[in-house]
Amino acid sequence: MSAIDRIRECVAIGVLFLRLGLTSFGGPVAHLEVFRREFVLRRAWLDARAYGDLVALCQVLPGPASSQVGMALGLLRQGYPGALAAWLGFTLPSAVAMAALALWLAGTAPAAGVPPGLLQGLMVAAVAVVAHAVWSMRRAYAPGGVRLAWAAGVAAAALAWPAALAQPVLIALSAGFGTWAFRHLPPQPANPLPLRVGHRAAALWLSLFGAALVVLPVLARLAPGGWWPVVDAFYRIGALIFGGGHVVLPLIQAEVVGPGWIDAPTFLAGYGAVQAMPGPLLTIASYVGAALPPPLGGGMGATVALLAIYAPAFLILAGTLPGWARWRQHPRLQPMLEGVHAGVVGLLAAALVHAGSAAIEGAGSALAAGVALALLLSGRVPAWALVALYAAGGTLVGPH
Repeated sequence: MSAIDRIRECVAIGVLFLRLGLTSFGGPVAHLEVFRREFVLRRAWLDARAYGDLVALCQVLPGPASSQVGMALGLLRQGYPGALAAWLGFTLPSAVAMAALALWLAGTAPAAGVPPGLLQGLMVAAVAVVAHAVWSMRRAYAPGGVRLAWAAGVAAAALAWPAALAQPVLIALSAGFGTWAFRHLPPQPANPLPLRVGHRAAALWLSLFGAALVVLPVLARLAPGGWWPVVDAFYRIGALIFGGGHVVLPLIQAEVVGPGWIDAPTFLAGYGAVQAMPGPLLTIASYVGAALPPPLGGGMGATVALLAIYAPAFLILAGTLPGWARWRQHPRLQPMLEGVHAGVVGLLAAALVHAGSAAIEGAGSALAAGVALALLLSGRVPAWALVALYAAGGTLVGPH
């Protein structure tokens, strides 16, 4: 492929992910199903097993799983430029909107935030979108029997143990379960991933990931009034969290409201707004960065915070993907990965329960969510149209 063809392919990747970034509502669970439909079923960039393995890896790694899967898809397609194009396309729509909201609120009353009726309508629609995604992922990776039973057990455990370490521990237990439960499966070696990262480069990325965790706190203490404390705080959040955007939002609140960088009403306005946006929830970093007090803040603050919170996600993904790509091809590891796939479905189901508990406030909202799910299952109403319909309905009939 010539250089011109590579550039065209990267532009195409960026445009494709931009479309997804503009229309993918429902948070990380829904994003993973959108990616599966787009890149496994429709475009056949990789097969279902390879995609399941990729999702399993990103569930184990710290950072936003759906964004890491998007980066990995771009990386496998066109190397580092492809990863950048995928991340920019998927992230920028929400990031720009959140930064613009922060700048607008700087001259208004922050507590105004998102109208509650609009937010309620979006949250009910999001429950249906996530439920549809979990149903589709279950059919693909936990179709029944032992797999489905294990997925249900993992979901129950995740709900009973809502700790940050629950996710990697349950994935590890799922690997052990798969090794035992599916040990009699006939070997089926996995197709190799079209990897574009060498092992030396992977070691470099992992070294940078660890070095930043050590160096950034030192720089933040040496220059407490500049950018380094911001970079350190957001890098640390991105590097040390599991469970996706819903888990990260309270951590960001503790880091920025506690020290007084922004006040609680301003943060809560952004907290509500980001849940009304398509694309990844971690784009609240651009909102917080833009809302920082002078001389920080503005467009530069949004950019710094966004890059800092996503940098560890890329570094650890690029550092572990080559080893994972080789490791998953071993036929004897297939039983373990079958268990991991079922465990991932359980974690996604637990995320659905969390989303439902926050959005469903009575029989009326439960009925509305059921109708929305039926519309999605019919295949006649796309998710973006459903979200727009429920946002408009919530605005008209919800509280003001």
